Amino acid sequence: MSETQGLRVLIVDDELLARERVRDLLARHTDIQIIGECANGFEAAAILECARTDLLFLDVQMPEADGFAAIEKVRADRLPYIIFITAFDQYAVRAFEINALDYLLKPFDRARFDKAIERARNAINTRKDESLRHKIIQVLECVKTQNAHIERLIVKNNGHIAFVKTEEIDWIESEGNYVRLHTGKESHLLRETITALENCLDPKKFLRVHRSTIVNVDRVKELQSWFHGEYKIIMQNGAELMLSRNYRDRLIEFVGRNL
Repeated sequence: MSETQGLRVLIVDDELLARERVRDLLARHTDIQIIGECANGFEAAAILECARTDLLFLDVQMPEADGFAAIEKVRADRLPYIIFITAFDQYAVRAFEINALDYLLKPFDRARFDKAIERARNAINTRKDESLRHKIIQVLECVKTQNAHIERLIVKNNGHIAFVKTEEIDWIESEGNYVRLHTGKESHLLRETITALENCLDPKKFLRVHRSTIVNVDRVKELQSWFHGEYKIIMQNGAELMLSRNYRDRLIEFVGRNL
């Protein structure tokens, strides 16, 4: 594609207002031609197969067929450069960042939008990334797991098997290759590393506050200032845990966002 031809753009989002927002922001870019708008992945796949598309604005979550469903139906040689539109929080967004795929986190402003457009122009005018499909598949797997968090853990001890619901866990501490699950007055030792368990828990409910500690944020009573930028976490059951400086911003942002 040469610059004189202009970018051929397809907008895919189930929300009319969201499509209008993208269309309005594109209006000032004179080298862009909007070839269509779709409300689901099926419609998008049909257009991508028959019409040359240079740039795709693609909503991740849509009813009927989401953005990834559209991608899966399109041949690799027909895939355009993609700017994902997502309402996912910061945890899922990491999947896009790790795989170097551009995204717009709703709600986005003109400055962020224009930056994405400029990045798309540069990528398209050089050469298409041959690993694009692989990157998209990686993101798909990461995003899908956001809604597949474990709800219970099976703990084996001396021939007994205990079923522990994750919602009943107050906090978790690392003990080498094991973790101890604190649930009220009881605790359970599980053969699992704290990092592996963290990846299986819902990040909207469980947060790492120390390299050896994860807390259920619903069970946090208060934070108290401590030395050297650290904090004490006071749990509802009276337990006192340390919030490391390395994890402080994550918890404070979470609490501030949900108060």
